[in-house]
Amino acid sequence: MTEKQETEPAADAPAGSEAEKLRLTPSRQFPNWLAEQGVSLAFTTYQAGKLFLIGLNADGRLSIFERTFNRCMGLWTDSQTIWMSSLYQIWRMENVLPAGETYRGHDRLFVPQVGYTTGDIDVHDMAVDRDGRLVFAATLFGCLATLSESHSFKPLWKPPFLSKLAAEDRCHLNGLAMRDGRPRYVTAVSRSDVADGWRDRRTDGGVVVDVDNGEIVADGLSMPHSPRWHDGRLWLSNAGTGEFGYIDPKSGRFEPVTFCPGFLRGATIVGDFAVVGLSLPRENQAFTGLALDEKLKGADAEARCALYVIDLKSGDVVHWLRIEGVVQELYDVAALPGVRRPMAIGFMTDEIRRVLTVDDSDWPDRIENKGEKD
Repeated sequence: MTEKQETEPAADAPAGSEAEKLRLTPSRQFPNWLAEQGVSLAFTTYQAGKLFLIGLNADGRLSIFERTFNRCMGLWTDSQTIWMSSLYQIWRMENVLPAGETYRGHDRLFVPQVGYTTGDIDVHDMAVDRDGRLVFAATLFGCLATLSESHSFKPLWKPPFLSKLAAEDRCHLNGLAMRDGRPRYVTAVSRSDVADGWRDRRTDGGVVVDVDNGEIVADGLSMPHSPRWHDGRLWLSNAGTGEFGYIDPKSGRFEPVTFCPGFLRGATIVGDFAVVGLSLPRENQAFTGLALDEKLKGADAEARCALYVIDLKSGDVVHWLRIEGVVQELYDVAALPGVRRPMAIGFMTDEIRRVLTVDDSDWPDRIENKGEKD
């Protein structure tokens, strides 16, 4: 890697006035848990327009790195590639560091390589299937979709209760669960087939739909989000009640495992643990009047913005990362296995002009790397 100037890249924390208004506080053993699992975390906040990368410094303390992307939401990563949705684009970022090489102490350097302009179709969950195809929830149209080289998107599937594809956010289809490398389950806030109809069904209209046959797997949910298939179970967040749990395959009932004091959105599985995102409920029609309000009162608790680590065997919250200040709402969470300290290049500084890499894998005489190494 070559750097055109010696100027240091952006610091490992938000800069300027935002840094003074943002505080991330881990539980005492949260950094140790990251080290034990050999994993880093990424999460998005569309409300503040930030991608955060959470890892460990050499001394074992948290490394917190952020970049700005307008209304960033859906995330997927395999530790080498990051796919992320934003207000009107989907970005593919690639790690440009060869194995074993670091850049200013970071073992991953993600650079935005390709941006697909989708328009504001409100992309939520996304994943890469076993054929390497990106699949995402195009929530404005209530369907699953993939990228198009010439259009905003290419629709792949819609639930049977929608009579047509229309840019009306009828059912608020938001969540996507993969199984065996294929899209298998989606969550939607309702089965509404009229424009913006989901808002009238927030308390108990939520459903899980089987993509293979279009059947309703579970209903009666309150604003379900973030379905994830793991170890023979479909886990999800019943966000309107603040409960994380799974769907019983026989009865179709949602079985709550853990109550979390916040609006749940975003989940990733790390071994026997789930990492889920909690948000502060917005003071608007979509987030008020939910069972979460009464559950918070019953637990004598205030809503919080945080990442919670839940032991799937016991349901206990074993670690957490509290987020206070300008960041109040999260969307997605993703794990980066085998990564200790990731960073990314953004568009808000000149750094993206200065960090240059050469793909010399097929060059007959390998170019000597004269860039900075740690």
